[in-house]
Amino acid sequence: MNATPRRRIALTIGDPNGIGPEIAVKAAALAACRPDGPVPVLVGDPGPIRHYAARHADGLPIRAEPAAWRDEGGLNIAPVEALPDSAFRPGQVTAEAGAATVAYVREALALVGAGEAGAIIGCPHSETAVATAGIPFSGYPGLIADLTGVSHDEVFMMLVGGGLRIVHATLHERLQTALERVTPELVAAAARAAHRVLAGWGIPDPRIGVFGLNPHAGEGGLFGTEDARVTEPAVAALRREGIRAEGPAGADVLLANRAMDAYVAIYHDQGHIPIKLLAPRRASALSIGAKVLFSSVGHGSAFDIAGQGIADPGAVMATLALLNGSGQDGLVPGAAAS
Repeated sequence: MNATPRRRIALTIGDPNGIGPEIAVKAAALAACRPDGPVPVLVGDPGPIRHYAARHADGLPIRAEPAAWRDEGGLNIAPVEALPDSAFRPGQVTAEAGAATVAYVREALALVGAGEAGAIIGCPHSETAVATAGIPFSGYPGLIADLTGVSHDEVFMMLVGGGLRIVHATLHERLQTALERVTPELVAAAARAAHRVLAGWGIPDPRIGVFGLNPHAGEGGLFGTEDARVTEPAVAALRREGIRAEGPAGADVLLANRAMDAYVAIYHDQGHIPIKLLAPRRASALSIGAKVLFSSVGHGSAFDIAGQGIADPGAVMATLALLNGSGQDGLVPGAAAS
């Protein structure tokens, strides 16, 4: 008999018209059949959840009240009435679904605040759907910042997968805007957030590599002076604080050595490409820097296959394991990426 309490994790279904509810139900059904590991609580509209449960949950009982939630043998649901029945249209991008996506995250945060869950996983969202609903949105990190009252410049996305952890100083914005906005303070803040997370995972003195802005981190000014203005001062500041920051160096060189516990990417593609190459559809996307442990998955809503029953819940299962403290892809908290 397992004497260790199983961690309860709020699992929002993401955009209800994408693959989110399908992979959430599939993952919850798999977890329900295991005697250990985290206990997911599905957060979303009962309609989409029951729709997919009938197809992928093998007749497991649905428990829609906290007093009835159990560690195994059924699906635990925190119902949110946010999507009109007529707006449940798998494969379609709609404002109603975008607004519902945000409502699910609000409820999940309330569950954490009430002590009913210890962490949150958000299934894939659609930025277009949320924007169509008139809600300012550039991804889950910004939303978590808004809902928890934290500055956007303090919450960052860390992708985990393929034996790598990469935190992004900037994220969903055009490259020119990202490069205009990035500062030594922003880069250092991303590294500090990663440092805190790694320390919480049992890595007391993590090594953090900082990517250069330019090829070869500018090659001493040969390829531009941006690194001398931005990444070099960031690394120097981190070292003065006692953080084992290394670089800046070319992303290709740092990643080839695979000697760091985490890396700081300056812009979106610099960090996303290696993770997506090594862990396609299997990566986790943590929002770090806020006061709640939140992760999404490293893939999108896949509207083209929504409702077809073929979506893979692997990334959700990996993220459940990650937030439960058992690691992913061999990247066990407490061990360096090597």
